[in-house]
Amino acid sequence: MELAIIIAVVVVALVFDYTNGFHDAANAIATSVSTRALTPRVALGLAAVMNFIGAFLGQKVAKTVSEVISFPADMLANDASHALVVVVAGLAGAITWNMITWYYGLPSSSSHALIGGLVGAALAAGVTVSWDTVMEKVVIPMLISPVFAFAAGFAVMLAIMWIFRRVNPHKANRNFKLAQTASAAAMALGHGLQDAQKTMGVIFLALLAGGYVGADDDLPLWVIFAAAAAISAGTWAGGWRIMRTLGRRIIHLDPARGFAAESVAASVLYTTAYAFEAPISTTHTITSAVMGVGATKRFSAVRWGVARSIVVAWVSTFPAAGAVAAFVYLVCRYVFQLP
Repeated sequence: MELAIIIAVVVVALVFDYTNGFHDAANAIATSVSTRALTPRVALGLAAVMNFIGAFLGQKVAKTVSEVISFPADMLANDASHALVVVVAGLAGAITWNMITWYYGLPSSSSHALIGGLVGAALAAGVTVSWDTVMEKVVIPMLISPVFAFAAGFAVMLAIMWIFRRVNPHKANRNFKLAQTASAAAMALGHGLQDAQKTMGVIFLALLAGGYVGADDDLPLWVIFAAAAAISAGTWAGGWRIMRTLGRRIIHLDPARGFAAESVAASVLYTTAYAFEAPISTTHTITSAVMGVGATKRFSAVRWGVARSIVVAWVSTFPAAGAVAAFVYLVCRYVFQLP
C-alpha cells in the first residue's frame, strides 16, 4: 500500500513539475519573444534545454523544500501512508493554484504555491512545520527578492543607457537582440536550477516518509532526471497566456531592456540558490526586473494596474494554495478513514 502511495506521490509531483514548466515558461522567454530577439518556438526550445541542464546543477534548494515540514517519528513508524497523503494534498493545492492563475494569465509563483500547499496540508494534519525555515528561506526572500530585482533592473538599465548613449540606436538594438539569446538562456538555466529542485525536494520528502532514503542522503539520480525531464517537457508545452502578460501587458520592452531584465533575474536566481539555499520565485524575480527596467522610460510607462493584479496574485498564492491543500487533506482523511 505504501509503495503504491509513494508512486502516486511521485506521479503527482511530476505533474506539478510539468505544470510549473508551462506555467513558468514565460519567465525565461517572454521578454525575448516580445522584443523579437527570438521566435516563440526557438525560445521555447532553448528554455526547455536550459531548464533540463539547470536541474542538475545543485541540490541545496531541494533540501530546503524537504525541510519545510517534518513528520513525527510515530507517524513514520506506524502509518507512513498518512504522511504521504499529507504530501499529496500539498501538491494538489499547488497544482490547483497553478491552473487557476494560468487560466487568468497571472504570473504567480509556483514555488510559493508548493510551499503554501505543504504548509496548509501539514497544519490540517497536525504535522510539524519548520517555521524558521519558512520565514528565513521562503517568506523573507519572497519579500526581498522582488524589491532587489526591481532596483537592480532600474540601475542596470540606467547604466546601459549611459554606456551606450552615443551608439546608433538601430545598431544597439541589433546587438542587444543577439545578447538576449545569452540572457534568456541564463534565465532558463536559473529557472531549472531553482524550480526543478523544488519538485525534487517533494519527492525526497515522500521517499523519506516511506523509509527509502535517510535525511542526510543525496538525491537519487533518477529523481533529478525525472524532475528535469518533467519541467523541460512542460516548458516546451509553453505558457502563452502568461507570456503575453509578462512581455507586453506590463510594458512594451525593447531589446536592451529585455537583456537587462533577464540578466538581473538570472543573477538573483543563482545567488539565492547557491548562497542562501532559498527557493525564491522566478516569476516574482523576472516580473519585478521587467517593471524596474520599464520604469527607466518613465514610471507612467509601466502599466501599474496590471502590476497591481499580479501583486494580488502573489499575496494570495501562499494562503490560497494552503487552503486548497488543507481541504484536500481533510477529504482524503475522511475518505480513507485516516487516524
